[in-house]
Amino acid sequence: MTGHPGSPCEWVDTFPAFLAWWSRYQDRPLDDQIEGWEREYMALWPELLSRQIEDYEGLDWRQIARQRVFPYLSGWLPAMRQAHQNLLDWGEPLYSRAQQMLSFESEATWVIYVGIGCGAGWATTFGGLPAILFGLESIAGCGWSDVEAITGLLGHEFGHLAHDHWRRQVGKSRGSGPWWQLYEEGFAQHCEQLIAPAPRWRQARGDDRWLEWCQSHEGWLAREYLKAVDAGESVSAFFGSWFEICGRSETGYFLGYKAIESLKRRLDLKEIALLENVEDDLRPILEQMAAL
Repeated sequence: MTGHPGSPCEWVDTFPAFLAWWSRYQDRPLDDQIEGWEREYMALWPELLSRQIEDYEGLDWRQIARQRVFPYLSGWLPAMRQAHQNLLDWGEPLYSRAQQMLSFESEATWVIYVGIGCGAGWATTFGGLPAILFGLESIAGCGWSDVEAITGLLGHEFGHLAHDHWRRQVGKSRGSGPWWQLYEEGFAQHCEQLIAPAPRWRQARGDDRWLEWCQSHEGWLAREYLKAVDAGESVSAFFGSWFEICGRSETGYFLGYKAIESLKRRLDLKEIALLENVEDDLRPILEQMAAL
């Protein structure tokens, strides 16, 4: 674990251990690589291992790793190296900026690892402390390894940290479900636009018309989200990088951002962070968007 003296954050950097392990396993069959990842590399951090496996509860995580992650690791390695260095270079200065801009103070643990596709950034806890887990394989797979994308990712995850911190201060826990997901991702997306030095929509990487398409289909997206929620269907297609709606991924971040922007007309950011029943606040906004 590393961190500069007096820093509010500590790094758990597992990437050197991954590189040492990968040098021995990169030419082995996929199933051997997956077993070695679990039993040799990731076994050094059992909490990190169990967190990822639990994230795929009800699914065959080995099959997901076999199809979506391990065949691409060699090709992703240069991007993972770049992302790793940019996280180390930009993490602490941008966290200081985030704390100043959002007016919050919180210690945090930042974990860098190569995992099984659970996400580029994951605001959670680690060792009982607030934490962000940075999955280098997901960062590389999304094309987010350069400075512009990494600073955006950092800003987004720092938004999640601030959100969780403010709620913990008054004894409010995180929620769950599609309305909560729209709310918390929209909140973090709004913070990303505030914190990142040169804010861009990372979700638009590789698709120059992503934002334009989302803007022109705002009403349709709102209607589709409401339809999925009211039918009790999954909203993964709006958030997961492996899913698409009309060829566009992660459109839920756009919808959530628009909803938070609407709330900011009558509430400040901290008031938004402390909302109780988020469906009561977000449903009318989406219904208004859907009517456009």
